[in-house]
Amino acid sequence: RHARHAQAVVSTQSTGDYAAGRYTGSLMNYRDDAIGLAHVAIAVEGTSWTNPDYFALMVANTLVGSWNRAEGGGKTQPSKLARKMFEQGKPQSYMSFNTCYKDTGLWGAYGVCERQDDAVRVFIDSIQGEWRRLFRSVSPGEVQRAKNMLKTMLLSQCDGTTAVCEDIGRQMLTYGRRIPLAEIDARIEAVTPAMLKRVMGEYVYDRDPVVVGLGSTEGLPDYGLLKNQMSSPLD
Repeated sequence: RHARHAQAVVSTQSTGDYAAGRYTGSLMNYRDDAIGLAHVAIAVEGTSWTNPDYFALMVANTLVGSWNRAEGGGKTQPSKLARKMFEQGKPQSYMSFNTCYKDTGLWGAYGVCERQDDAVRVFIDSIQGEWRRLFRSVSPGEVQRAKNMLKTMLLSQCDGTTAVCEDIGRQMLTYGRRIPLAEIDARIEAVTPAMLKRVMGEYVYDRDPVVVGLGSTEGLPDYGLLKNQMSSPLD
């Protein structure tokens, strides 16, 4: 019933014609040492909600994972990158993200680093190194575990009527219909290591990144170096 009502609302709204969003690799660094921490985000152009590669990038996003020093559990994290961050003690926290829009998206990671000479550089190097690894040598076991985690996360987000209604509205606005859970499960399960390698090569590997730094960002590398490390052979 809720889905039918949402369909009726969406069908009565007019849609304007807008030019497709244009992605441009770039660097924006706003240094303010008074903040005390460095907030850094690095991303590449992702996909729209309706792109066939959306779920493959979501699996890759799950593989990159997240970690927060305050939460603990570093050695038991399923993400290889999260375990690496725990072992090196940098950054304070990080999270991967996959932000989608109507005709484009941003796929990347955000981290909070302490005010140390090499903290930002170590964080950026670790993120880009993990992206290259996913393109070159991700294992079938890692992919299957990430798919299971992604399905669990998506199901947990629909716990309660409010969350379900929000999910219905979001899907009606992005897809024009309510996608059954069985279809979502099938799309996620269809992601293979070969498909993951393809999407990482198409969207991430050797692509121009967008980088934003805020706070104590003295250690943020030059954009030319960041661009070169998107395809560095040294891993």
